[in-house]
Amino acid sequence: MKSPRTAIAARRVPDIVEAMNSPQLFQPYFPGGASWDLWRAVLRATAALPMSPADIEAFKSVAGGREPPRKRPREAWYICGRRAGKDSVVSLIAAHAAASFNPRGILRPGERALIACIAPDRETGKIVQGYIAAYFQMIASLKAMVQRETDEVLELKNSVDISVMTSNFRLVRGRPILAAILDEVGLMRSGENGVAPDLELYNALTPGMSTIKQAQLFGISTPYAKKGLLYKKYAENFGQDSDDILVVQAPSHVMNPILDTRDRDRQMIDDPAVGRAEWYAEFRTDLVSFIDPATVARCVKEGRVELLPVPTIKYVAAVDPSGGSSDSMTLSLAHAEGDRGVLDLVREWPAPFSPDAVVTEIVEVLRRYSVTSVIGDRYGGQWAQEPFRIRGIQYEVASLTRSEAYLELLPLINSGRVELLDHPRMITQLCSLERRTARSGKDTVDHPHGAAYHDDIINSAALALVGTAQPRSSADNWIEFYRRQSILAGIERDSISAPNFGFAIGPSKRVRVRVPFDVTALRNPSGDQVNVCVDEVGRFADILEDDARAILLSGLPDSVPWRAINQELADRLKPLPRGGRLLAWSDLERAAEDMRSIDPNDKMRMVRETLRRSNI
Repeated sequence: MKSPRTAIAARRVPDIVEAMNSPQLFQPYFPGGASWDLWRAVLRATAALPMSPADIEAFKSVAGGREPPRKRPREAWYICGRRAGKDSVVSLIAAHAAASFNPRGILRPGERALIACIAPDRETGKIVQGYIAAYFQMIASLKAMVQRETDEVLELKNSVDISVMTSNFRLVRGRPILAAILDEVGLMRSGENGVAPDLELYNALTPGMSTIKQAQLFGISTPYAKKGLLYKKYAENFGQDSDDILVVQAPSHVMNPILDTRDRDRQMIDDPAVGRAEWYAEFRTDLVSFIDPATVARCVKEGRVELLPVPTIKYVAAVDPSGGSSDSMTLSLAHAEGDRGVLDLVREWPAPFSPDAVVTEIVEVLRRYSVTSVIGDRYGGQWAQEPFRIRGIQYEVASLTRSEAYLELLPLINSGRVELLDHPRMITQLCSLERRTARSGKDTVDHPHGAAYHDDIINSAALALVGTAQPRSSADNWIEFYRRQSILAGIERDSISAPNFGFAIGPSKRVRVRVPFDVTALRNPSGDQVNVCVDEVGRFADILEDDARAILLSGLPDSVPWRAINQELADRLKPLPRGGRLLAWSDLERAAEDMRSIDPNDKMRMVRETLRRSNI
């Protein structure tokens, strides 16, 4: 009697398109006949099979005009719209690769090759798992190959395991990979500490493919944002002749010509950006990553999980309330250290829970930190506020929406002015945030759509950290807006005196000032911190010309050592106007600070009049 391995070696194995067309194999599972012809052309190119002129023309139409590969490419990336037949093709690829594999001379005794079908979540994985299981239950020749079947893996007699798993790169390390299928790879989200799971999976899978010559990696997905592994492969390889990497991009109705397009047409009216991605397989231009994970990592204090309360510190507390059935309820505490916000504590109560019991625990934490008020959003109206009030804690409704809080937090993180706790879930939620641009042009920030994605922790942390920042008046914001507009317009200094200030207004250029002290940084008259550098002459700092005037021409005793080593610069600077000095933008900021007690309407009138008379 022949052994199973001898029998495998003896028979001719049909190629993937022959198997797809065979009534004894997969043909019953691909109804529609000619509607699958474009997929057949793509599969022929992926397997480097002979192609007719019609096949080549069809392939080029979805591959950016490139020629078919001359040998089996190591990687194939199929970027297609919804209902294009992706899951059917994924399951076909997995089943054919498993059934056609001959382990002789490839695997060591006892070693088993892995076909890894990896999906973003368990629900998506179950779809492909169901298709594959059906093939090996209903097709007689495949059913005979089954050695054992569990909920997690299908073991075959030819030393192949077919496993459908979620996107955890640790599960595939150390296994010889026969085929790796990244299903909906464009929708895989950040993992612990902001790690990109698609890239980590790719890096874990490719070494396992090196010992199996016919091994291939398939990425098959609807596109999403212009980021991640799928977009990288598309940007670098679409339309490029290569025998190693193949990229295909096609709308749903092109890959599936019998598709009912009414749903597509409705979505194109309701939300064109989503429709173009979901049905036309175009990467979304209205979505960008909110923040660079590397920037976040620089703000994380490694190993710092929580800071104990200090009696002399004033803390800002924020909560993200929840009804207890689905979302978590979270608490964050932060405090200010100079111009930096420090995150002290993050707590999460995952659902399900009793809201009243969680509020009791939160209040106990607040009392340990001597906090008597907490910031939260408008969730639940009085429901969220009343439990805190009866326990002696004032619930303040946040003046910022969660999107506005994230946008306020962004410059603090980018400038390194926050210290974050080493909290993996919070970091993951922060790195997963997306910035969306609506058709009106307004930017909003939120977590990705889907039940698997949340921002409960980072929402409360953002409110707490933003709450530690120095509050800005509306005058500050107007000044910042016109400052940027004047820089873009290249406006020169204006000699018009600003009403109520007695200053001239205009952008101030920078000059180099020698520093007479042994310091690495200093605060200039504008109140900004300036780095001190060293060259062959000595220490210097680049500051605004108006700040240089304030230092060198003030006539105060403090200016003597500065003037002694900056005499040439002092002689070039124009003298101070009588009764005042020229106005730097920082003066306007300080003026706005002085005006905080003035009636807001008068304050804005003064600022607008100043800017109008200065022709800005």
